[in-house]
Formats: sequence, C-alpha cells, structure tokens
Amino acid sequence: MLRNFDNRLNADVIHALRAMGHGDDLIISDLNFPSDSVARQTVLGKLLRMDNLSAAEVVEAVLSVMPLDSFVDHPAERMEVSGSPKEIPAVQAEVQKAIDKAEGKSWPMGSIERFAFYERAKKAYAVIVTGEPRFYGCFVLKKGVIPPKAK
Repeated sequence: MLRNFDNRLNADVIHALRAMGHGDDLIISDLNFPSDSVARQTVLGKLLRMDNLSAAEVVEAVLSVMPLDSFVDHPAERMEVSGSPKEIPAVQAEVQKAIDKAEGKSWPMGSIERFAFYERAKKAYAVIVTGEPRFYGCFVLKKGVIPPKAK
C-alpha cells in the first residue's frame, strides 16, 4: 500500500501517468467506445482498465496525481452529443464537477465532435476504459506540469 495515494489507481495506470509528458493526451472512455482498437494505435499501444468505476470516479483518481495543462484553454474536453453539441449529459456534468474539485476552480471543458474525438484518441498517449455505461462518457485530459518547489 502507498500512503496518501488513491487506491483506485492500478499499477498499469500509474506507470502510464508517470511516463506521460507535458502536453500528452489521456483518453478516459465509457464502455461503448472502441477502446481496445483505438488504444492499440496510441503511444502506449495497449488498453488500460479501471473497471467498475464511473467516468467521474476515474477522472477524480487520475487528477489526484496528474495536473491538467494550464498552458491551453481547454485541458479537458468532452465528446459532443451527436446532433446536439451543446447538450451536457449527466455523466459530463459529473466529470466537470470532478475537474473543478481537483483544480480548485471552475475550468469548463472544451468539446470535440464525435468522429473527430475518435481520431484525436488514436494520437493520444493512452486510453483508460472505465465501467461507465452511460453514453458520451468519453473525455480527453491533457497532462500539465508540476513546478519545482521554491528553496
């Protein structure tokens, strides 16, 4: 066991998060996303799993150790609802709350059209599939930096 560490993060996920660099994208996907086939095309080349957790729970756990990129307008983005791009389903509202809590401020997500999301996901560092059964529970998180401690 590790102290002060979210035990929902498994060894494979921790390894990927640690290996990612500033600006790398992490995909958090729902159960309906073609996670395995897309993950095979990512930098990591294999699917990461955080089964039995909702998308918001996974985002909360990931953001407990990974900062979001403060150099871009939307370091977190959501997949748009087809035919209704401004609609915010409950799953996306829950993830937004997890982001705001982790960052200590309101930081609205950007949005990506569904098929553009698939293409973006193929270029990501890694894909984590969640146990999220609701539609449109797919997100991009861009890794930020942790500044050095002042001496």
